[in-house]
Amino acid sequence: MQVTKTRGKRSQPKAETQGFLRSPCAVANTLDLVGDKWSLLVVRDLMRGHTTYKELQNSPERIPTNILADRLKRLEEAGLIDKAAYQEHPVRYAYRLTEKGKALREVLGAFARWGKKHISGTRASEVPAE
Repeated sequence: MQVTKTRGKRSQPKAETQGFLRSPCAVANTLDLVGDKWSLLVVRDLMRGHTTYKELQNSPERIPTNILADRLKRLEEAGLIDKAAYQEHPVRYAYRLTEKGKALREVLGAFARWGKKHISGTRASEVPAE
C-alpha cells in the first residue's frame, strides 16, 4: 500500500487500484460499465432483437437521444456491443451484442426476478433465449 502525505499530515493508506477506476472489486467494476440508469435497458432491448438506433430509441422508457448515443458508444468501447453499417447515405448502424454482452443475460434475469418479487405491480417479459 502507498501512503500519501498532504500538508505535512499522513493520510490514510491508499489502495493500489492497478488500472481499475475505483478498486479491483468485481461489483464496482461491473457497475462502472453498466450500472447507470440506461445501459442495461439498452442491453435488454438488444437481447429482444432491437438493433437500430430508432428501435432502441422507441423503448418504453423513452431514452433521450443524447444519452442513447452516449450509452451505445460506451457499451461499444467496453466490448459489450459492436456495430455494422447497414446504410451508407446517411450512414446508419445496426447494433448487436458481443459474447461479452450476451453474458449479461443472467444479470438481467436476476434483476427481473427480483423486481417481480419485491416491487408490486411490475412484470417482466422474457428475454428470448440465445
